[in-house]
Amino acid sequence: MPAEHWLVFLDTNVLIAGLASRTGASAAILDLGEAEEIRIVLIRQVLVEADRVFLAKFPSLIGRYRAFIKNLSPLLADDPPAGEIRKAAKVIHAQDAPILAAAKREKVDYLVTLNTRHFATSSARAFLSTPIVTPAEFLNAFRQFWKRMEFR
Repeated sequence: MPAEHWLVFLDTNVLIAGLASRTGASAAILDLGEAEEIRIVLIRQVLVEADRVFLAKFPSLIGRYRAFIKNLSPLLADDPPAGEIRKAAKVIHAQDAPILAAAKREKVDYLVTLNTRHFATSSARAFLSTPIVTPAEFLNAFRQFWKRMEFR
């Protein structure tokens, strides 16, 4: 599958880290989304949570965040239904259950998060057949994909 067709679900923390710092793996993933090398998937809850965090902790970046989302035009998936969230909550912290449930529902290729404490568990990984990775791990997979493509 070409990388530009990869559906990559971003947890709120990756979105915030990528916009708060122009360097680092989270920022590089946002750059890939802007360049349409990958397709970034978000749910409304992520957008609302990020907006709230930017207003509270990084008010000088709220305009940049909103402009980024408008220009990016991510694939905006519906928030998962309560039943799917309850199923996910059986394997992950309740606050993270909507993210896990949405990633499963959207059949994304990767779920990218900085929250390794909750998402890197064997139960969360078993719930979601998709790789759950950090931004650095995702970039490594992306690089490996392109290295393999060079030799074809």
